[in-house]
Amino acid sequence: MSLMESPGPPPAPTRSSLVSGRLMLRPVPWDAVLAISRGERLDDWADDYPGDGDVMIAGLLLDADQAVGPGQAAADPGDAAWGHRQVVERASGLVVGGIGFFGPPRDGEVEIGYGIVPSRQGRGYATEALRTMIAMAWADERVTTVVAGTDPGNGASQRVLGKAGFRQIAAGSEFRYRLTRAG
Repeated sequence: MSLMESPGPPPAPTRSSLVSGRLMLRPVPWDAVLAISRGERLDDWADDYPGDGDVMIAGLLLDADQAVGPGQAAADPGDAAWGHRQVVERASGLVVGGIGFFGPPRDGEVEIGYGIVPSRQGRGYATEALRTMIAMAWADERVTTVVAGTDPGNGASQRVLGKAGFRQIAAGSEFRYRLTRAG
């Protein structure tokens, strides 16, 4: 049973993994951050993982850890739930992408980004992962809006956002999208 089909409210934001029909969205393990930043590979990665976005996120996570300092907690431990997750294909156990919010809610809004490796694109994984993360966002009463951006030439990502109910709100060097909580 997928998260979208499960009875009761969706899960509250936690650092725990989220599970949908075909995917698990797990917090990025620290050994993966280090391996990505060093250009190394782990055994549970699809052949074409990590993508460029995953490399960028690993660098940001590494920088954030160094800014806080070894052994120091972030200002609000609950904020970690709003971070990046690896998209794991449940059938194979392989990491096939990443998805995450760009931090906790601010003024009712969270921004999300995602990417699935080329070998797994076209299977609906991005849409499934996005819907799972949206359910997590709606479980937090502070969230009223989820936003996302895509490159103008990334039609696949624009279709994913459309399937999840997002509406385009701006065009230019980046296309911006918004999904507002149903009242």
